[in-house]
Amino acid sequence: MRKTLLALLLLASAAVQAQVQLKNGHPETYTVVQGDTLWDISGKFLSKPWKWPEIWHANPQVANPHLIYPGDRLSLVYIDGQPRIMLNRGASRGTIKLSPQVRSTPMAEAIPTIPLEAINSFLLSNRIVNSKEDFNQAPYVVAGNAERVLSGKGDRLYVRGDVDNNAAYGIYRQGRTYIDPDTKEFLGINADDIGGGDVVAIEGEVGTLVLNRTTQEVRIADRLFPTEERAITSTFVPSEPKEDIEGLILDVPRGVTQIGQFDVITLNKGIRDGLVEGNVLAVYKTGETVRDRISGTSVKIPDERAGLVMVFRTYDKLSYGLVLYASRQLAVMDKVKNP
Repeated sequence: MRKTLLALLLLASAAVQAQVQLKNGHPETYTVVQGDTLWDISGKFLSKPWKWPEIWHANPQVANPHLIYPGDRLSLVYIDGQPRIMLNRGASRGTIKLSPQVRSTPMAEAIPTIPLEAINSFLLSNRIVNSKEDFNQAPYVVAGNAERVLSGKGDRLYVRGDVDNNAAYGIYRQGRTYIDPDTKEFLGINADDIGGGDVVAIEGEVGTLVLNRTTQEVRIADRLFPTEERAITSTFVPSEPKEDIEGLILDVPRGVTQIGQFDVITLNKGIRDGLVEGNVLAVYKTGETVRDRISGTSVKIPDERAGLVMVFRTYDKLSYGLVLYASRQLAVMDKVKNP
């Protein structure tokens, strides 16, 4: 029994060590400088920065242990054979162990090289509608001012449907309908942003909306959805998905065909598949099937890992992701998996 228990403990210890992969050439100590982030610092010690909770250790006696300041000194130590990071804040602050919430920072600080403004702009101007019914039942533009068919910023529009007075609405036009390439299941509708405005009056079934923003001219039958506060301002913690993910890049909403670093992509996996905002996924180029000139048979070349994507907005069956790294150009139908 003791031998069995010892074997289990050794296996568990080996599994933990296998998960925590220290980066080749990692420092033994590091002094934090202005602009450093959790992702940056973890990347100095780990080959997989999103596994940071496995080396940052909790100390509940320390107030605000998640805060790191320029000038703090980090040291790599081993506790019970496992790598841990210790933080020395000097005589005025003492030496503490960092908690798994170490510097939970807004995304703008967590990964400074990511153009957060571009992501927020994208989020404000794009959305996924989960069902055809939701789109078809949304309020719509029934007429323009002076019976015009097209309208622009500053114009008054007349809308029909369930709208609230003094409320802000985005105006959308039906874009691409997403169908899963494998299961043929309907996944959602990409609603293209047209503009936005405020409902200033309602009479019977018709509301009056004043346009305050347009990306193109509004047309009759464009749909209205309540304005969402969807900018990324909450804390950002990169993480590995808890569920096994095997998905595909379905689309590049900005219209490019070749995908590179900091491009936004649409994935065919979402909340129901276990994805949450902050999950990191690896991208694989699908290996080609080639003809073996010796045997005369066909053989498939192995899939090649080619990038890293972070999910930043999830819907029921779809997600938006940002390409953090690409070793080569990515493309629609490339695979995404757990990193």
